[in-house]
Amino acid sequence: MLIFAWILAGAGILLLLISAVGVLRLPGALSRQHAATKAATLSVCLFIFGQTGFVIVSEWGWEWLARLLLLLLVLLVTLPLASHALARSALCELPAQPGIEKKE
Repeated sequence: MLIFAWILAGAGILLLLISAVGVLRLPGALSRQHAATKAATLSVCLFIFGQTGFVIVSEWGWEWLARLLLLLLVLLVTLPLASHALARSALCELPAQPGIEKKE
């Protein structure tokens, strides 16, 4: 179980680093925002699942497990909403493009 927790936490960290490189390298605001939110959501989930394995193995108690699961729930609700709000605001700031309607 401990090895599996390390693998999940490591995969989350690696995916977060890859998304950070994507934010630095991608050209447009919407593509940067896509790299930041989609990969970050998955990497945070993997990292929290890995930490959950550490909590279970080290017997820290159910309080820590509840905190991690509450943190996961809050992040899964707020990250997509923030991504949507950022995409709408970036779309309003872009110049007019054919085939894309702007909603005020």
